[in-house]
Amino acid sequence: MKKLVLATCIAAFFAAGAAQAGQGRVPEGIPSLDHVFVIMMENHAYAQVAGNPQAPFINALMAKANVAKNYYAIAHPSLTNYLEVVGGSNFNNLSDQYPDWHNTACIPNIAPGRPTNTDSPSTGLLCPIGGARGTDAPTPALDLTMNETSAPPLTNIDGTRSIASGTNIDGITIADQLVRAGKSWKSYQEGLPLSGADGVNVSDGFYSIGGKNAAGVSVTSDFAALATAGNPVSAANVVYLYAVKHNPFAYFASVQEGREPELSLRRVASFDGEHGLYADLKASSVPNFAFIAPNQCEDMHGRGNGTAFCNYDADDNGTQTGLNPSLILQGDLAVQRIVTAIKASRVWAEKRSAIVVLWDENDYSTRTSNQVVAIVDTNYGQHRVASSRYYDHYSLTRTLDAAFNLPCLNHACDTGVEVMSDLFK
Repeated sequence: MKKLVLATCIAAFFAAGAAQAGQGRVPEGIPSLDHVFVIMMENHAYAQVAGNPQAPFINALMAKANVAKNYYAIAHPSLTNYLEVVGGSNFNNLSDQYPDWHNTACIPNIAPGRPTNTDSPSTGLLCPIGGARGTDAPTPALDLTMNETSAPPLTNIDGTRSIASGTNIDGITIADQLVRAGKSWKSYQEGLPLSGADGVNVSDGFYSIGGKNAAGVSVTSDFAALATAGNPVSAANVVYLYAVKHNPFAYFASVQEGREPELSLRRVASFDGEHGLYADLKASSVPNFAFIAPNQCEDMHGRGNGTAFCNYDADDNGTQTGLNPSLILQGDLAVQRIVTAIKASRVWAEKRSAIVVLWDENDYSTRTSNQVVAIVDTNYGQHRVASSRYYDHYSLTRTLDAAFNLPCLNHACDTGVEVMSDLFK
């Protein structure tokens, strides 16, 4: 009987998705756009990037494009902010946990009464996100838990603002909205194996560690079979270049199950390969919305088992002291490579387009606010705009919806969340 009741609840929760959505009116304030390219960088505060001599291209772009000088990430950790950008909610997740791939029996965390997913204490794999009329986690001004640091408090947003829990959260992203509107999207993930994203949690582009894909096949490489007497290898040798926590679309049931060709993991590609970022740009076959995530040695995140150039920052105190200069330089060169390729594409010359370069969070904001850099470069309108208006990740969500004439999504509909109109004029 209990199993029957649980199954009925799950069915009712997902059935509600079509009729009850956490969406509002289409935002206004910027022109309709043909293409938006969002380049997501990692774990550095505004003051660590702005004026940094190891980031000459990024700082030159800040000077000649448009820049938000009062822009804030929402909370922590990384995945939370990625979800907030593309979905307007944390979906009751405050963790970097891997997806519980293709588990259709798992109740999403936004379902009423479900606990918040956290890293510490670890609540385990994250259920595929879906359904509607759900609840997400509130964002206090100061996080007093030890979920992401052993020395709280962590500062969320600017340290004074807070965001109440949403009670009408729709378990979708802008990808679902775009497909419903007859538009296209794609998530470009550097370091992803050419075989695709299904079931892959982390990868160096060749060897992957993950769960089971849609066919029930494990994607974890057999490192024992690869090891030899003269060349011992193990999973510990894999440098986590691709990380699923930087690919937010992979956490959603609609994308994992892929019942629609345009709303599936087939819309996730590497930078390389026949349908990768650079091939698509060269062929001018990019989608309306392109979400671009460099690998963790090129997005300023860093890894502990890579080369010295990719090492983590020695100290993360919100200033440029203690940063790994080579990691910053690699990130700068990565942004230069991507932006240059976009502007060399015929799409940039012929269609009304915008490039957004931003950082997911200030990791960790124990001594400073969660202020990050957000740059907007367009092939139309005004440039060299330095906006002092308050914006955050939900402002970007609302702006993306406005750009594609889509209903505002989840917290992007909240009172006080503004379209970034002065940067996208």
